[in-house]
Amino acid sequence: MKKIRVICIGRQFGSGGREIGEKLAKKLSFGYYDKELLKIAAKESGIMPELFEKADEKPINSLLYSLSVGAQGQGAFLTGYQDYLTNDKLFLFQSDTIRKLAQRESCVIIGRCADYILRGRDDILRVFIHAPLEQRIERICRLYDLDEKAALSLIKKTDKRRASYYGFFTDLSWGSADTYDVCLNSATLGIDGCIALLADLAGHDNS
Repeated sequence: MKKIRVICIGRQFGSGGREIGEKLAKKLSFGYYDKELLKIAAKESGIMPELFEKADEKPINSLLYSLSVGAQGQGAFLTGYQDYLTNDKLFLFQSDTIRKLAQRESCVIIGRCADYILRGRDDILRVFIHAPLEQRIERICRLYDLDEKAALSLIKKTDKRRASYYGFFTDLSWGSADTYDVCLNSATLGIDGCIALLADLAGHDNS
């Protein structure tokens, strides 16, 4: 198998997918891209970063309406975008950024349909990180200082949004095993166990 250059990680909220991705990138000396993608896409496209942030992993097409209602004193400025900027087109700009990054460097990319955008390449590893709900609630309570009820609500809303976004742009099932090369239970394997396994699968020395 050809050595993996790009690792695309989908993740349930609270599963530790982001932490796994960040530490894996450091271990492999890969670039790491999560929210950073939005800033790069904004810079390369010349579009306000706020538009990418508002559309981030959201499938709905009411972005500009929401912004125009919420923005104070920016209505006229935003109106200039309304005729041609939709979540679909922002997704295309972001997709172009992902392809450029994958072309020029080895990297770990978190979410944002990167596995779909880079389909057809033989040097990517498509990963999904999951964990039992109880463990995810515990993690979110700890990280965000929330009670269990609030943590559960945030998990459900975030996972629903990510699943809708993924399905909207790929017509595939977010979190379904046949969509990915490997699915890992971070509660069973642990964060470090997931990192070690993925490094090994990517064809890199674990020493």
